[in-house]
Amino acid sequence: MALLAVTLVVGVAQAQSSGNTVTDFTLKTATNSNVSLKSYSGKKAVVVAFLNPACAFSRLYQERLASLSSSYGGRGVQFLFINVPINIDAPGTAAPGEVELPTLTDASQQVSSLLGVSKTAEAVVLQPEGSSFAIRYRGAIDDNPQVASSVQQHYLKQVLDNLLAGRPAGVADKRAPGCLIKR
Repeated sequence: MALLAVTLVVGVAQAQSSGNTVTDFTLKTATNSNVSLKSYSGKKAVVVAFLNPACAFSRLYQERLASLSSSYGGRGVQFLFINVPINIDAPGTAAPGEVELPTLTDASQQVSSLLGVSKTAEAVVLQPEGSSFAIRYRGAIDDNPQVASSVQQHYLKQVLDNLLAGRPAGVADKRAPGCLIKR
């Protein structure tokens, strides 16, 4: 699986945005090395998914996100999973048998604010454009968080398929159900 296996301890070191584009954000790893968005400028797209293990919606989407990451990783799409605090104080852990995604931490919440994300599980699709990344999609992963087999609209998958085929994203945003990010 082509998942980014970096654990973030410090949070966001820098974040820069301008309208519907993101210039960069830099994160510190557990080994104190930097991971920056710009390092993925050679990718066809970057999906930034915001999660929290205490949020039932995040847990429901973990397997689907892992599958999407696996399917699109070889096609030039990088997935970044960011663990953000939510308005639930209960500690969250994956239940036995649940997929655990390697997550980055946005403790200062600069990246979630920068990308205009308010809930978990919510995804943002960025596409390299010159020296920045254009925001092509922000919102729900699909139309049914509770029953994967009943999904009729695969928003994130549709956007990625369109972008990889050289077409416009098709849909710019879809309201995501989920747990509110604590501000």
